[in-house]
Amino acid sequence: MLAYIIRRVAQSLLVLLVTGFVAFSMFSFVGDPIDNMLGQERTQADIDRLRGQLGLDQPFVVQYYRFLEQAVQGNFGLSYRQGRPVSDILMERLPATLELAFVSGFLALAGGIGLGIFTAIRKRGVSANAIMTVSLIGVSLPTFLIGIVLIYVFSVEMGLLPSFGRGEVVRIGGWTTGFLTESGLKALILPAITLGLYQMTLIMRLVRTEMLEVLRMDYIRFARARGIRERSVNFRHALKNTLVPVITITGLQLGSIIAFAIITETVFQWPGVGLLFINAIQFVDIPVMAAYLMMISVMFVGINLIVDLLYFAIDPRLRVDRTAAGGH
Repeated sequence: MLAYIIRRVAQSLLVLLVTGFVAFSMFSFVGDPIDNMLGQERTQADIDRLRGQLGLDQPFVVQYYRFLEQAVQGNFGLSYRQGRPVSDILMERLPATLELAFVSGFLALAGGIGLGIFTAIRKRGVSANAIMTVSLIGVSLPTFLIGIVLIYVFSVEMGLLPSFGRGEVVRIGGWTTGFLTESGLKALILPAITLGLYQMTLIMRLVRTEMLEVLRMDYIRFARARGIRERSVNFRHALKNTLVPVITITGLQLGSIIAFAIITETVFQWPGVGLLFINAIQFVDIPVMAAYLMMISVMFVGINLIVDLLYFAIDPRLRVDRTAAGGH
């Protein structure tokens, strides 16, 4: 187990280094931040002086090495646009994104697993077929279009929910939350549904497919033949084995919620790190872009690592295979 963890951690660090290198190299095609930082009256001397202050006159490899050296210490430099430490800007925006991702992930997991079980057990029912038909909307329509439709229906036509912003928030130490205010909770509903709907439909369809496959297994038939209650067969025997292959896909989908929050935050003007990244691209704010991509990479790799370890702990076949391999 320890060797497996060490190997996976080493692979995760390698992925972070490669991802950071690729992302950092792409910034050279975004544009020159000097153009946005200096006015029309700039001289070549001003350009050279500012380029030297920012370290942009150094070779790419040197810039990337300095970025990694400072990033390990939690220092991502100063924002070219705001002139403030990037770490402070991220910490101001991160609570909004994590709050949105938490609610969206909860809706995706609870709704996806619950509806997946229901549609598998009642596979010939009218309601199950209706749910499967409606779920095509979540899979087919792009996220931004779902958000626009929800805004039009619930904000413009019905006037029930806000169409943009985070609402009123409460500061608890260095953290801000909208869970404790009515306007904050209302502001969460539409973006959370928009962000979590696609993931929920994928999880639902995966759970349904896996559970239908498990329900056809011989041991399920034997359990029913022994007179075990149908509820116990479905939830104690079938569901347990259904969730094993679902864990990996679910983990990846939860990671993608944070990454895909960019679109949702842009549609709803949600003050999170996704919207911050979009604004950073417009102003060629390289430190903010680099810090954001590294943060998303760390979250993705961390979730992936946790999923792999959970999969290893839950599925006894992996432990048996690795034990047998170690014996040979």
